[in-house]
Amino acid sequence: MIKSERFVRVALLSTIGMLSMGVATAAHAQEQTPAATDTATADEEVGGEIIVTASKREKTLQDTPISVSVTGAEAIKRSQVRDLIDLQTLVPSLKVGQLQSSANTNFIIRGFGNGANNAGIEPSVGVFIDGVYRSRSAAQIGDLPNIQRIEVLRGPQSTLFGKNASAGIISIVTKEPQFKFGGNLEASYGNYNAIVVKGDITGPISETLAFSLGGNFNKRDGFSKYINLNQDNNNRNRWGLRGQLLFEPSDAFKLRIIGDYDKIDEVCCSISNIFDGPTGNAVRALGGNLVSNQPYALDSYANFASINKIDNYGISAQADFDLTDTLSLTSISAYRAVRSFTNADSDFTSADLIGENSNHTKIDTYTQELRIASNFDGPVNFLLGAYGFHEKIDSQAQLLYGKDFRGYANLLTGGNYSAFEPTLRALNGIPATVAPFGSQGLGRHEDYNYTNDALSIFGQLDFEPVENLTLTVGANYTNDWKKVATNNSTTDTFSTIDLVQTGANAGLPGSIPAGIYTPGILYPRTNSCSTVTGAPPASPGNPTRSGSCNPFLAFAPLQFLPGFLNFPNVVESGKTHDDNLSYTLRANYKFSRQLSVYATYATGFKATSFNLSYDSRPFAADFIPGSPAQVPAPAASPIRTAGLALANLTTGTRFARPEKSQVYEVGVKGQFEGFGFNLAVFKQILKDFQSNVFQGTGFVLGNAEKQSTVGFELDGSLTPVKGLNFTASVTYLDPKYDLFTGGSAFNPLTNTVVPTNLTGQTPSGISDWSVAVGGTYTLDVGGDNSVTFHTDYAMNSAYQIAQGLPYKASVESLNASIAFGLANGLEFSVWGRNLTEPQYNPVIFPGVAQTGSLSGYPPPPATYGGTVRFKF
Repeated sequence: MIKSERFVRVALLSTIGMLSMGVATAAHAQEQTPAATDTATADEEVGGEIIVTASKREKTLQDTPISVSVTGAEAIKRSQVRDLIDLQTLVPSLKVGQLQSSANTNFIIRGFGNGANNAGIEPSVGVFIDGVYRSRSAAQIGDLPNIQRIEVLRGPQSTLFGKNASAGIISIVTKEPQFKFGGNLEASYGNYNAIVVKGDITGPISETLAFSLGGNFNKRDGFSKYINLNQDNNNRNRWGLRGQLLFEPSDAFKLRIIGDYDKIDEVCCSISNIFDGPTGNAVRALGGNLVSNQPYALDSYANFASINKIDNYGISAQADFDLTDTLSLTSISAYRAVRSFTNADSDFTSADLIGENSNHTKIDTYTQELRIASNFDGPVNFLLGAYGFHEKIDSQAQLLYGKDFRGYANLLTGGNYSAFEPTLRALNGIPATVAPFGSQGLGRHEDYNYTNDALSIFGQLDFEPVENLTLTVGANYTNDWKKVATNNSTTDTFSTIDLVQTGANAGLPGSIPAGIYTPGILYPRTNSCSTVTGAPPASPGNPTRSGSCNPFLAFAPLQFLPGFLNFPNVVESGKTHDDNLSYTLRANYKFSRQLSVYATYATGFKATSFNLSYDSRPFAADFIPGSPAQVPAPAASPIRTAGLALANLTTGTRFARPEKSQVYEVGVKGQFEGFGFNLAVFKQILKDFQSNVFQGTGFVLGNAEKQSTVGFELDGSLTPVKGLNFTASVTYLDPKYDLFTGGSAFNPLTNTVVPTNLTGQTPSGISDWSVAVGGTYTLDVGGDNSVTFHTDYAMNSAYQIAQGLPYKASVESLNASIAFGLANGLEFSVWGRNLTEPQYNPVIFPGVAQTGSLSGYPPPPATYGGTVRFKF
């Protein structure tokens, strides 16, 4: 295993050396293959230049003054990139995290990104496929046939892409149907019985109508197991179909219709035990087991295998019409649907503590984009457009106790959970018809209805006052409306008991001072009394003020599922309305056809995100938490005045405020014969970054007032001789929470997440250095036959995995392939991914219902196999 720090130095020196060599070589490379900052196929090049649509116009990569990485079909094929999760090995600025299910994937660019684990949070990184927005990660990770290129636009892109692009854009472009018959067929077999088949066929139906039809099938045994179930985990089982029609009756009009359907039905994902906390012995006492203190273990225990079922489908129509020789109109209409069902044994042990943790989500999204663009010969050109968005989400979830939960609660309380039940029932008037505390099947039931409507008007003006200098100004005005209604309930009667009031009902002499009592905190016990730390000192008039001889308070940590205050109600409307003007100012100067520089200031915007989880709680301005039996009693607040207060109700957030970003960026682009590079230096700032933190029983949604990153990105490509191409990319990031007073971090003494002022700290999960290097050599062996050797290596320097904990991760990936291509279109290859099998945990989180334990996601093992392709 190469040491991370040493490799960073070596990789940087190698990159600088390659770039320097490229400059020296460029003048002698006139007859060599043109190079670019990705490995592109001939279909993606026009006159040796890569065409991209990052600016919603077809331009060469050199003429696109945006920090963008382009990964072509050839690079995707050679590196065996199956989906967007694999793409991060080729694009250092992009990080993709696979979380607890196939429906939860997080995309991060330049250290900014969110959106997984909560259907109410829109991602900060927008994903577009053939110009159509995919609003949630469940609709973004499927395999796609016949990809032409993937563009990763870094930094805020809200001027042209609206509210979905505060941190960046991933744009996937597939090939249009062709009026010449042809196609591709590919079949792979690898370890873990991995079978991947994909293909497409295209051709004319008439002189004006062409079609393409593609499909993919991806199945693999799991690379881990549930030990006690003897069943695979982390398998692959997904397939998809995609059809296109292209109607082109004239050079002035083109209509492209795309319909697709893909399905995922697999078991995912492995969870490892990083730290076996104080609850581990209770699990074992019940006869259960867990893989203890093995952070990289792939195998685990569970009562049932997880379920991940996703249906993703939609239809889109793009019409391009040349109004005149200099004006063109584009319309993109789309409907997308996602249906997902997940269920997992979330305690990750063979003890039946959590019997069900399921989620069923339906997402329907309608989008319409209309834009007009000019192509004048003069110094001024423009693009004007409008974008409409309507989305509806229906989400139902359940978390139910298993048959061992009651016994588990008794072990944690020395038998008192059951022993005190008759007393608690009597003191709170709970009838005998109510199920015993902690019974199997008790739990919480969630129902969320979410509607989002948005309208954007955008435009961009390019002005060339003198030759080779282009000044750009662009703006996007967005209105966004959201509406949420909940219908949540709990059948866990124990969690709805006011333990402070219970003590008062029992005539106990003390109570918790206002603002101190919080469900979920285990108060230290002394002589059967709970002493509250941090309480005001005792006084003659209130001798028990400093503590509470209320033994019932010891049960507070087991009140996992208290009642939920549904909204809208008379205090909370469940509605938000945001509007914003984002804009871009840019100057771009071309010294020559090969060299240009640009400077950009741009802003971005993402609208309010709702917390569609059981941890959605009233804002502090609407409610003062506490029990009426406290001394003194909680003061009046709007929710209390309206008579809506529930026992054990606490404050938090219903939604996170809008996220606003800005970037200062200077870039240089060079494209020479045999050598190319892109360099961007930037400072990027996000205000009110929407933070989503898991705290062991749910997610807390909040805002980081200000987070910034200073850094640079350097991509380079060198072709010293025909057939040989080197690529290198380096990203450096220096992130900081400039202001985050309402943050959360682990307490390293207890391994629990607690409120923490993170101002001045470095955000977790972000590497300082990310490096990707690769090489491809194609050797002509005669008769139009060839052998192609390829390897690429990606490395991220060590980063802190979780705020407050000392654990770090350093991620690396080595991929390689050898392909033998025949003149008749056949190609045979052998390949391997993740060959170094690094050990790291990209994410750490508190054990579910296991206070003091830590869980994480272990890395995947190496995969390898062989592929046969036929192009006709």
